Amino acid sequence: MRKERLARGWSLREFCERTGIDIGQASRIENGKQPPSEKVADACDLVFPERKGWFREYYEESKYWMPAGFRNWAEYEDKAKTLRVWAPGMIHGLLETENYARVMLAVYPGVSDEVVSARLANRMQRQQRVLFRADPPDVHFIVDEAALYRRVRSAEVMAEQMSHLLDVAALDHVRLQVMPAVEHPCNTSEMIITEDAVYTESLASGGTYTGPEKVAELRRLFVTLAGECYRVSESRLIIERMRDTWMAYGERARTHPATAAAASKLARTA
Repeated sequence: MRKERLARGWSLREFCERTGIDIGQASRIENGKQPPSEKVADACDLVFPERKGWFREYYEESKYWMPAGFRNWAEYEDKAKTLRVWAPGMIHGLLETENYARVMLAVYPGVSDEVVSARLANRMQRQQRVLFRADPPDVHFIVDEAALYRRVRSAEVMAEQMSHLLDVAALDHVRLQVMPAVEHPCNTSEMIITEDAVYTESLASGGTYTGPEKVAELRRLFVTLAGECYRVSESRLIIERMRDTWMAYGERARTHPATAAAASKLARTA
């Protein structure tokens, strides 16, 4: 928006007079302090017609908040016969409940309710498409033990999330193991591995890799992680225990508000 405005020699005030956008809002958008809205995108398309609707298109794509490297991942995921999934520190998006996912999507600075809702719907649709389709892949999830202790919004959200993990783990095509809090080589990135491709994501970017050597290398890393995990039966017992723990903290917080701080302490000190 700023680039097109300056290319025409418009001051911010002149741009706002032409578009009807509030000058304070426009300033915050240009400085990265506020995300654009649908109304702003449409106004930009009107005053910059040579961009042929680019602003609205960009706005719609931004709702789904996916790194460029992830945009073609669906074609590998949709045809996969096997998936191997790991995420450090948090519950992976394929395993999140709607309430847990909503909190995680909303925690990013400046994100609007509208964008959170769109991204949440996309995430829930992806779960249905991958885990609950007619011919689902054989999925091996490794869940970081730290994620079971890290409070997301409330004890109630966490108890629901633990129950959901148990439900998914009970599916015939799913194997779920918990990775204990020990040293391992995959602290900096999540991994999703199919037979012939791998997607990895870090804080700054994500990428899809299809080279046989890279896929084999990352598959070996996943096998290394799996070798350090609790057994499937042990993992289930750990998740059940954490579900009961979060439920107990939630009940205490409802009946004894002073203990609500203890639920937060659980996540910080465990």
